[in-house]
Amino acid sequence: MSYSSPWLRSYIKLRFFVRIRRFLQLKTSNKRSTPSYQFRKPTATDIDREEDRNLRKEIESEDELVVLQRSVKRLHFGRWEEKAEAAEEIRRLAKGDLKLRKSVVELGVVPPLVAMVGLEVGCRRRVAVQALIELANGTYTNKALMVEAGILSKLPKNIDDLDEPMRHELAQLLLSISSLTNSQFPLNSSRTLPFLVGILESNSSIETKILCLGTLHNLSTMLDQIETLVTDEVVHILLSLSLVKEASEKALSTLGNLVVTLKGKKAMENNPMVPNSLIEILTWEEKPKSQEFSAYILMILAHQNSAQREKMARLGIIPVLLGVALLGSPLAQKRALKLLKWIKDKQHAKIGHHSGPQMGRIGIIGLPMNQREVDEGRKMMKKLVRESLNKKYGKNYAASQLWGELSFQAQGLGS
Repeated sequence: MSYSSPWLRSYIKLRFFVRIRRFLQLKTSNKRSTPSYQFRKPTATDIDREEDRNLRKEIESEDELVVLQRSVKRLHFGRWEEKAEAAEEIRRLAKGDLKLRKSVVELGVVPPLVAMVGLEVGCRRRVAVQALIELANGTYTNKALMVEAGILSKLPKNIDDLDEPMRHELAQLLLSISSLTNSQFPLNSSRTLPFLVGILESNSSIETKILCLGTLHNLSTMLDQIETLVTDEVVHILLSLSLVKEASEKALSTLGNLVVTLKGKKAMENNPMVPNSLIEILTWEEKPKSQEFSAYILMILAHQNSAQREKMARLGIIPVLLGVALLGSPLAQKRALKLLKWIKDKQHAKIGHHSGPQMGRIGIIGLPMNQREVDEGRKMMKKLVRESLNKKYGKNYAASQLWGELSFQAQGLGS
């Protein structure tokens, strides 16, 4: 704000005109041109040009401060049209300047911008959301101020009234604000959940839905918020989106956070998509992360639950698990082998610590596997191993030792 001093502004203008006159005098005088490729010492013209550049920067900085002051004033006291123009100017100034983003909120711009988000006039709402997105970028303080100003209560109730760009930008703003969970800032998920569910159930683009999944995932990391998030509707939406490969990882990781609670586990057990959809995801060799998350959720559902293990075996999970145990990522292999051990165990077995929830050591009754399932598992295993070896070694069967070892392991699992 020091550039607003009348004396300093007059002094800057005087310096500017003096340099312009000197520059014109030097330009009109007779000078011998110097080839550009030869080294030459800086001349008075070079020095003046450098000073001119610095002066222009000073003038631009002064102009930005003047624009910012005017925009803040119009945002607080102007008409709605002026407020919208001011929000656009604040967005532009905040876009490339972190210091400005941190300092401009001290002028009280967040509450009027949040109030504009609640307007029904789309163009005014949109410039306010865009300005808030820029102000939230890189600073937790600004995000917390937005929450305190009531941004969550300003979310539109009817998703159908919003066009796709508006849905996307609101989802982007919510995702940015939800990162406050990393700082343990309290967020009321009950206010955001209807909006998120509305977008996830709508015909919005997959990019917009992935943003909403990111917000749900952030909220699901807060234990005191999980009870609010766990509903049959939310679980079903997440299971449905887990079958969309672009959104699968984020949806499954959120389900993984919900299923560790008693309420979340019960909601998943009662869903008709479980465990069919999770077994299908285990077959996605090109999505190793999705395989790992799916195996993790299946482990939690199978733990201490003979009915779920029987249901999984009936739906043909054994050959799928054999394939993951042989060709999956190291973590997926570990989880698949653990599931295979639980499902095949015919007698009381002790389940130790594993990569799922740590529930101690307890005895469970395993489930018998019929001979048909064992034969199917062996055939599937042999086919997968043969394809894998051919892919790696071609027709070279120098890897026969590896083949024999894997076949022996598979026979042990099926016995």
